[in-house]
Order: sequence, then C-alpha cells, then structure tokens
Amino acid sequence: MDLQAILKAAMERDSSDIHLIPGHPPMVRVCQVMTPLDFPSITPESSQAMFNEMASEGAVKIFQDQQDADFSFECPGLARYRVNAHCQRGTIGLALRVIKTKVPPLSDLNLPEVIARLTYLPRGLVLVTGDTGSGKTTTLAAMIQAMNQRYRKHIITLEDPTEYVLVSDKCVIEQRELGQDMPTFASALKHALRQDPDIILVGEMRDLETTALAITAAETGHLVLSTLHTINASQTVERIIDMYPASQQNQIRSMLADTLQAVISQTLFSRIDRMGMVPAIETLLATPAVRNLIRENRTFEIPNVIETNRAIGMCSLDTSIAELYFNGLISKEDAIAQAAYPDKLERQLVA
Repeated sequence: MDLQAILKAAMERDSSDIHLIPGHPPMVRVCQVMTPLDFPSITPESSQAMFNEMASEGAVKIFQDQQDADFSFECPGLARYRVNAHCQRGTIGLALRVIKTKVPPLSDLNLPEVIARLTYLPRGLVLVTGDTGSGKTTTLAAMIQAMNQRYRKHIITLEDPTEYVLVSDKCVIEQRELGQDMPTFASALKHALRQDPDIILVGEMRDLETTALAITAAETGHLVLSTLHTINASQTVERIIDMYPASQQNQIRSMLADTLQAVISQTLFSRIDRMGMVPAIETLLATPAVRNLIRENRTFEIPNVIETNRAIGMCSLDTSIAELYFNGLISKEDAIAQAAYPDKLERQLVA
C-alpha cells in the first residue's frame, strides 16, 4: 500500500489526523469526525512496511523495547507529521497528526487579542492548556513566531516530538526533540538554563522535576512557555500545586504566584458556518488579586475573578463559548456539551 498516496488523499480532505490500523481502511479525522478513505483495508504487512518507511533507527529501537514510540516524519511536498506507533492485537497501529509546514500568524487563529499582548512579556510563566488536539502547539508556535519577527533574542524549544519547524528570523532559534537531542525534558531544561536563553518553550510540564525547573527558569528572568492537559485555569493551578508533596505546597504556591503570567485554556469546536474548527478560550491573567488567591490557596475563587475582569482581557470558557454561539459559529448542542456549567449556559443561550 502506497503511504504517500494515503497521505496525499488525507491532505486533500484537510484532515487533522490519520489512523492506519490493520483490518481497517485508512481513517482520517476531519473536523473531529472519523471518515474512511477510499483505499483497501490495511494488512499487518503493510502497516509494518509503513512504520519502517517513517521511523528513524532510534524510533525503531524504542518501539522494539517499549512496543510504543513517538516520532516525527516529513513527506516532501506534503507535510510533517507527529507519529505514534503502537501494538494492537499483535500488529502495528499508526496514528499521525498532521503538522502544517507554515506557522500561522496569531491573527489567523481566531484567538483573543490578549494572547498577542502576552508575546511582549519579558519574563514569567505562560501556560497554554487543553485536551489533546485542542490547538495548544499551534498557539505556542504562533506566539514564538511573533516574537521571532520582533526581537533579537535566543529561543530554545524542547519538544516531543518537534512539530512546527521554526526558522530563525530576528531571533536565534534552537529546537530539540525528545529522544533525539535530549534524554528527558528535565535534563534538557536544566542544561538550557546555562545556554543563555531569553525564551524557553517546554513541550509539556509532565512531571515534578520538569515543572520545578520551568518555574525556576521563570523566576530567574526567562520567559517560559509550556502546556498542560487541563481544561481551565483554576484546574491548571491546582494541578501544578498537587504535583508537589504536601510539605512543599505552601512554598510552590508562593513561587507560582510570583512567576505565573497567564493561563490560556483552549477547547476546539466544529464550525457550523463553514468547514473548519474554532477555539473557545478561557483566559486568566495574573493580576495582584489572582496572585493573592494562589498564595492563600483560594483557587476556587479564580472563576469569579475571571468573570469580573473582562475589561482587561480575562474571559471564562463559558463566556467564550456563548460568544461563538451568538456569532453563529457553533451549534447550541456542542456549546452546552463542552461548557463548564452546562445548565447555566443553556439558560443563557435561551435568554
């Protein structure tokens, strides 16, 4: 089976994901809906051949050791892909996320204007959160690109795997991939602090050591951008604090209160006005009031602060969803299904 033909057909459908699973035809995700492509069912032999075609020698070794591997792959003339190879029913399954070759400008992403303002920050911690596939990587890449076009600084990105290829403009950009250029996020981040960076992108704060180093980097005058798989701002703050032992949580509350600049939480919706996706965005800015709430362990009050500070750019998830609905971009059913407070939003949409 011709891998390039499958990838080309998926690109023509404007797919976000491609699934190559033995016993099924190639499947693609278009606007969150899984659809088969017009190809024969994949055999175990063809999935093995496609894995061999895409995977580097290092990825093959990891797969042999762990029966699971993440790596990036580029098909010349089409796109780059983030690939996960895994075992299922004794065969190799492949999941590919399409990575656009060109970083879109922030103005094309339907994001609130406040996110562009965050690219002017000199230091601190900015977190972009959301479910898998919610557009976190694209938002961060667009933010990095905006700074790349404006400043003369040193940017280091630590990713798993490298997705968008960032080309140095006014900034000097170094991109490192887990497994290829670094053994762990924590190790790379520790050494990155000695490499004279101004801006550091950490693909994900997935463990305590990485999180602690990211906060330390922000404390020492760097601008640190990272992601978490959380769905709103208050949950993000709680997740970070809960990573630490109870005996250290008061200290980390103080450190986080001092370093956090913003939390951007994204949820993607299928558009009803045309093909495509549009994000609902919850935005938390670290005002003095928010910093006090974090220090005093009153994160449950963060949603109220967001609601009362819309004038400076804060916005709750449900407010953002309601705006999308009233602008005719998403359906009422989708709006209510993904709301933080469905009953309250339903009454608001009826009104």
